[in-house]
Amino acid sequence: KDFSLSNEKDAHASGSDENLERGNWSNKGDYLLSMVGYAVGLGNVWRFPYLTYQNGGGAFLIPYTLMLALAGLPLFFMECSLGQFASLGPISVWRILPLFQGVGITMVIISTFVAIYYNVIIAYALYYLFASFQKVLPWSDCFSWADEFCSKTRLVSDCNATLDGEIIHANYSFITSNNLTCINGTVNYKSVQFPSEQYWNKVALQRSRGLDETGNIVWYLALCLLLSWMIVGAALFKGIKSSGKVVYFTALFPYVILLILLVRGATLEGALDGIEYYIGRQSNITKLMEAEVWKDAATQIFYSLSVAWGGLVALSSYNKFHNNCYSDAIIVCVTNCATSVFAGFAIFSILGHMAFVSERPVSEVVDSGFDLAFVAYPEALSRLPVSPLWSFLFFFMLLLLGLDSQFATIETLTTTIQDIYPEVMKKLRVPITLGVCIVLFFLGLVCVTQAGIYWVNLIDHFCAGWGILIAAVLEIIGIIYIYGGNRFIEDIEMMIGKKNCLFWLWWRMCWFFITPVLLMAILVWSLVTFSPPTYGSVSYPVWGTAIGWCMIIFCVIWIPIVAILKIAKAKGNICQRMINCCRPDANWGPYLECNRGERYSHVVTPRREKEHEIPTVSGFVY
Repeated sequence: KDFSLSNEKDAHASGSDENLERGNWSNKGDYLLSMVGYAVGLGNVWRFPYLTYQNGGGAFLIPYTLMLALAGLPLFFMECSLGQFASLGPISVWRILPLFQGVGITMVIISTFVAIYYNVIIAYALYYLFASFQKVLPWSDCFSWADEFCSKTRLVSDCNATLDGEIIHANYSFITSNNLTCINGTVNYKSVQFPSEQYWNKVALQRSRGLDETGNIVWYLALCLLLSWMIVGAALFKGIKSSGKVVYFTALFPYVILLILLVRGATLEGALDGIEYYIGRQSNITKLMEAEVWKDAATQIFYSLSVAWGGLVALSSYNKFHNNCYSDAIIVCVTNCATSVFAGFAIFSILGHMAFVSERPVSEVVDSGFDLAFVAYPEALSRLPVSPLWSFLFFFMLLLLGLDSQFATIETLTTTIQDIYPEVMKKLRVPITLGVCIVLFFLGLVCVTQAGIYWVNLIDHFCAGWGILIAAVLEIIGIIYIYGGNRFIEDIEMMIGKKNCLFWLWWRMCWFFITPVLLMAILVWSLVTFSPPTYGSVSYPVWGTAIGWCMIIFCVIWIPIVAILKIAKAKGNICQRMINCCRPDANWGPYLECNRGERYSHVVTPRREKEHEIPTVSGFVY
């Protein structure tokens, strides 16, 4: 091996690791569970079931499965292979194509924005978790904080009735006082809100009327946010060596809770109606003729698998060189999608019971996103016997699902720092990790003000959308068309062994044509159908939308900036400079000399000849 050990001991690496500088996962289970935890997140519970119901029920699984095979899995496999081959994070791995190094920077910046608001959502789950430790759930009825529009049941406003042989239209108080009966199909209901909805807005969030009314910091949400960052910092203080053990609980226990919720839900009256709406006889195969359904399937797969965020590259960079990343990619992708389908049964069985109890159709109680997680489902759970127990289990599951993804996101940031300043990270890993958590905690305080939910929604609307799509499109174009798809396949075969042409036929079809076309179609569709952000019925001020545009521009502007800097620092005329910047750096290849073989025997080691000194690569960043 082409390195010697420093006297400084890094908790990130151990003597049994193949890569003694960067460290490796203690075992394959640590890696697989970390990847599953990263991919399986809140969207599997609060977005996929709603999309399935909205887009034809069981029929939606057809485009969903096809998009997994055509777009999700090819990108997932590509990123896992890339990180494992070079043993580098999302920025430094672009030694493969220096001109596109800004793509890696974009991924890291977007992950930073997402880490800020994602932990706020975890803080919401923590707040509701603590609120569940009461004999009577605080959102189970219209208590002192409620207004006149709060009601657990639908209230009749007016209807038609027969009086002295004539049909009249009157308000419900007149109908009841005269012992009349409403004619079927003529009943109008008052606009009311469930107690859980008013509790979410009036108590949990103390929500203001808009983004321009910031209000005060909601102190209990701020404390929950601090606690969530403390949990993240504690799990990551030794990097993958500590987080790899924590995920055995945080990645697996949500499945236990989902199973418990499903079994409980299946025993309730009305559960079958909910499941019928989700994936049963209510399925509508004709929905597959609508382009929107295919777009929703592709988008859900894309975001659910967490591709193009940088996390897959970062986590895979700690694998041993000859790890079978091909089988890992398939296992994680299939597990992720199966979890989404499984979660839908647990969600819709209990929502079906809620619809039965409140005498409403399932379509009126189902929702997605925040309204599902913090309004509809808590309302349904509050109607069950021993409701605090079910509420605790549900929000504990949300907490664990969120923490898994957050662990990987912060590991992406610390991996980037490690690649740029390896010696500093070796000595100061714990202070740097805690420092990252502290900085992001303070940046997230604006999201726990009375206008905080508007900021969370704004960041999600802009940063978690186009920026990721742009990065993904450039990533696959750069690696497959500029670096070379066949060359990349040869790199993969150095890790997993030689494969025949038939094995690579599917991957070549996807990487060279199908996946880039699908990604471009989603990106163009997203741009064409763009609408200004809203939260419920609340519109954003012009300056709020402008801030959103500034955030996404700040994320992607590094792509052209780094490209220009690379070209400016290269030698020769403009054509020669472009060609040089489209070639891999001299130190591109497997991290360890023993893994380079003949193909990469020419690679310049990333170390100076002087022992223990790490150089920076000529160009913009290491």
